[in-house]
Amino acid sequence: MLEVSGLNQFYGGSHTLWDVGFTVPRGSCACIMGRNGVGKTTLLKAIMGLVQIKSGAIVFSGRDLAGKNPALRARNGIGYVPQGREIFPRLSVEENLRVGLIGRRDKSRIIPEIIFELFPALREMLSRQGGDLSGGQQQQLAIGRALAVEPELLVLDEPTEGIQPNIVQEIGDIIKRLNTERGMTVLLVEQKLLFARKVAGFFHLMDKGRLVASGAMADLGDELIDRHLTV
Repeated sequence: MLEVSGLNQFYGGSHTLWDVGFTVPRGSCACIMGRNGVGKTTLLKAIMGLVQIKSGAIVFSGRDLAGKNPALRARNGIGYVPQGREIFPRLSVEENLRVGLIGRRDKSRIIPEIIFELFPALREMLSRQGGDLSGGQQQQLAIGRALAVEPELLVLDEPTEGIQPNIVQEIGDIIKRLNTERGMTVLLVEQKLLFARKVAGFFHLMDKGRLVASGAMADLGDELIDRHLTV
């Protein structure tokens, strides 16, 4: 479904992504992992068209999105939950969700019921401002906004960052449900090893802007963990 190849990216004179390439098969859940500062968020932003790339291909369902307007991602069936959530604090929960509808391919302006099935608290808070929500509730809102386009691929950047443990568990359960019950393909960046092992079937390890190892999550052993994840 998603094929990234030969991806190179620069910030000024700094080479941040080096010939990165990997695939995310349809219906799978893959996790990009690595220590802080190795390029994980930059990689997701490159995939989403939010930073310019120097070279490489980003092919989603047969279409190369490299260099294309970021808005085309949503129209092609990609939902994105950025690091830090980036909800609109002065807009209501309902207005935040409706922002997500802008990218729908069918132009529907009806908030999908699946959002409230997964996050029933959002229905009760539709009139509340996004900035009044707790961190965990804001993360639920950010995921709900991404689901408003009814994506085929859901991309999440650090979905557990700054979230209380009970909400972390809930978000993990929801990612698993979306992946296993609804067949949604998922790509996430995550630093919590236990969480990554719970939700993802595959891993891609990064170090200093390069992809250094990939495989089934069951094959992520102590040697790779010690070399690339242990602080």
